[in-house]
Amino acid sequence: MPPANAPINFPTPPVGAEAPPSFDSLVSLGLYAGISVLLILLLLYLAWFLGHKTSSQVKGEPYESGVLPSGEARLSEPVPFYLVAIFFIVFDVEMIFVVSWAVAYDLLGWNGFLNVAFFIFILFVGLIHLWKTGGLDWGPGAQRRRRQARTAQ
Repeated sequence: MPPANAPINFPTPPVGAEAPPSFDSLVSLGLYAGISVLLILLLLYLAWFLGHKTSSQVKGEPYESGVLPSGEARLSEPVPFYLVAIFFIVFDVEMIFVVSWAVAYDLLGWNGFLNVAFFIFILFVGLIHLWKTGGLDWGPGAQRRRRQARTAQ
């Protein structure tokens, strides 16, 4: 058994591997994290303690750019701009995957090609579904047809 004050010999890591962090760096990280958490808690407590604590009916009312709300928040007609934004996000994410595949197509081979083709096929099926259900049908003509369908029922 080695003496109590003998240094501890850690095994040397393999070539190319990183050594475990030293005790000093772990203590520094712990102190940094502890001081950060304490500072955040202190600032939250000071904001709560020094903050103005009043409540009234006026403070509880909705406020939008200095204008009092009127009417309902729900719209009876679909919002085309929302659909355009959703389509943009879907196809933007699709392009990220397709461009990523295109950059490394030679490394991925046929397996990567089949995966990207399946991904595009699923999005295409979703686009056809939107088209058939009328999700892409906007504008005055579409609104007129919807109104006529409602009155016919």
